[in-house]
Amino acid sequence: MEAPTPDLRHRPHEDIQALITGTLFVALGVVMFGRTGLITGGTAGIAFLIHYATGWNFGLVFFAINLPFYGLAYQRMGLAFTLKTFASVALLAGISNLLPQWITLGDINPVFASIAGGLLMGTGMLILFRHRASLGGFNVLVLYLQERFGWRAGLIQMALDCSIVVLAFALTDWWHIALSVLGAVVLNQTLAINHRTGRYVAI
Repeated sequence: MEAPTPDLRHRPHEDIQALITGTLFVALGVVMFGRTGLITGGTAGIAFLIHYATGWNFGLVFFAINLPFYGLAYQRMGLAFTLKTFASVALLAGISNLLPQWITLGDINPVFASIAGGLLMGTGMLILFRHRASLGGFNVLVLYLQERFGWRAGLIQMALDCSIVVLAFALTDWWHIALSVLGAVVLNQTLAINHRTGRYVAI
């Protein structure tokens, strides 16, 4: 007699814990990047560029930029993914605004910020991905391409992120650009190493 197939689905409380933890990790990385004038990729990178150029609130800009992507998320990835992604984006927007009130960061070495911030954001995104959520924008496209064609999420995200970082030459110097690229590589290598189709089976 065959053993029963275990139920590997995530429970609602597990998803909630993952969304809070993942967005908190990413928000910590975002605050470190913002504190040292670095840029990341994707819609967060676009939000950083707008924030640096205009002074507009990063969280609100990030939330607004992601609004057009929910249609694609619903069409390609389903309602549950879309709702969890919307919640993740809203949490990140809120937490990134509140963190400076909760913790005080002194001087941060920019090299450390690029590496540690990249690791934090990559780990946070990995948690979200494994619970079928994302941070919207390019994450939606990246996850769709991985599920549809088996392409590795980290490598696709790296190409997109580096393209966004290049645009920052209009706003900052080569040193901050180089550190931003380093952060993008660290972030996406974290995803490429730890998030592969078939390696993680829970849903």
